[in-house]
Amino acid sequence: MKSRKLQVVNPSGLHLRPAGLLCQTSMKFKSKISILFQDNEINAKSVLNVMASGIKCGSEIEVQCTGDDEEEALEAVCNLISTGLKE
Repeated sequence: MKSRKLQVVNPSGLHLRPAGLLCQTSMKFKSKISILFQDNEINAKSVLNVMASGIKCGSEIEVQCTGDDEEEALEAVCNLISTGLKE
């Protein structure tokens, strides 16, 4: 398992479009990808779960990846989040 803590920087948080982009990126990998936020484990491959999590700009989250391609998955997801999810 690999994990990394980071802060959500895009101004609107994880609403529909950025949540969709995050899920599309996560679905490219075989690894299980989770977001830990406020004692909740959110499936990063589910748009509804990500949107329902209420993650806003400035929120501290932890991304966890477990599986064969966990390092690549962690890099891709964290890079996307840390660069503002293209917003």
